[in-house]
Amino acid sequence: MIRDTIKAAQIAAMKAGDKERLQTIRLMLAKIKDRDIELRTATTQPDDDAMIIETLQKMVKQRRESIAMYESGGRPEMAAAEAAEITVIEEYLPQQMSEAETAAAIEAIKADLGASGMKDMGRVMGELKARHAATLDMSKASALVKAALAG
Repeated sequence: MIRDTIKAAQIAAMKAGDKERLQTIRLMLAKIKDRDIELRTATTQPDDDAMIIETLQKMVKQRRESIAMYESGGRPEMAAAEAAEITVIEEYLPQQMSEAETAAAIEAIKADLGASGMKDMGRVMGELKARHAATLDMSKASALVKAALAG
């Protein structure tokens, strides 16, 4: 389980005295705990690993947005700190699909659903998320789906 791997990494970072890594791992565990608390009242409980992957993907997305803001604001040291956090977080995410693999998956879903135009964008995105959410950056996939359906 990913949760156990992250907890073991926290202990290893403490023993190694790696303060930056430990700080990021603690942030990850705090976000996961927040999500656990949110889900206490949910009627259906998602798979633990799927929930953790979704949470970590959101953390990476937030940091990428922060990097863009820091760079446009002339704060390269803050952008570098965010990039370092992304590196640690991504260690616990499954390997992401390449652009070519993503395009192939989109074409397969288009064929399966008989999608032909922009009106099918929601259906294609929904199916793409259902099949590949853990291994796909959905924000990048959205642009690829749009291009595939427009062309």
